[in-house]
Formats: sequence, structure tokens, C-alpha cells
Amino acid sequence: MPRSILIVEDEPDLVRNLEFNLRREGYEVRSALTGADALRLAAEETPDLVLLDLMLPDLPGTEVCRELRQREATQDTPVVMLTARGDEIDRVVGFELGADDYVTKPFSVRELMLRVRAVLRRSETAGPGLAVGHQQTFGVLTLDV
Repeated sequence: MPRSILIVEDEPDLVRNLEFNLRREGYEVRSALTGADALRLAAEETPDLVLLDLMLPDLPGTEVCRELRQREATQDTPVVMLTARGDEIDRVVGFELGADDYVTKPFSVRELMLRVRAVLRRSETAGPGLAVGHQQTFGVLTLDV
């Protein structure tokens, strides 16, 4: 089953470019032009990864990220921030809010595809909820990470 990616970006041309390239890489893709639509789509079907622009017309991307991290279904979903804001303070805030990667515009589509693959690979090995100190129970067996 293909991995699903939610693109949250308000520039339609960039959305089409990302959709084309991600589908070519074998991903299932959904897109939202606003933060509210992104949160609705993420609630309907949890994506495997979110590409999130920080400057959206309705909600700041930082708020979208914060909301995704607060929801149980999406708290472990990797988020890659895509933004024109490249200052150190912007990157620091993005990572503090829970971003897994931060890509500044303009960017290389080829590099972004590699970053998406790397973030998804890391999320597969970690698994949901397997943070240090977390316990996972399977029948009579308990795994204490």
C-alpha cells in the first residue's frame, strides 16, 4: 500500500508540481490550500507525512503543526515544513513545534523527494509511540523502550 502525503500549500502551481513528483515516486497524495482544509483532511484520513507551508491564508503553518501534534491520530505523523522563511529563528521555532525537517524555498524537487523518503524511513524504524520510556504491550509481553 502506498504511503500517503498531505501537501499543505497555498500556491496552486507549486502544489501541482509537488503532486506530480510525489505521485511519480509512488506516493498517494492529497492537497490542501488552507490550514483549515489540512486539519480536516488529516482528521478524515491520517497521512504518513505532511508537507507544510508556514505562510497560509487562514492559519499560520505553526498553528497547523501545533494542532497536528496535539491530536492523538497525528501526533507522531512526520511534518516537513516548506517555507520562504530561512532565518535561523524560523527554523528553530519550526523544530521546537515538532517539525521533522525544514526546507526553505526555493528548493530542489529532487532533494525534497530524498528528504521525504528519509523522514518516512526514520518514522518506520521508530514506529508510532515508541519514544524512550514508553511501554508497548502485546498480549502477555511488554516492551519497555
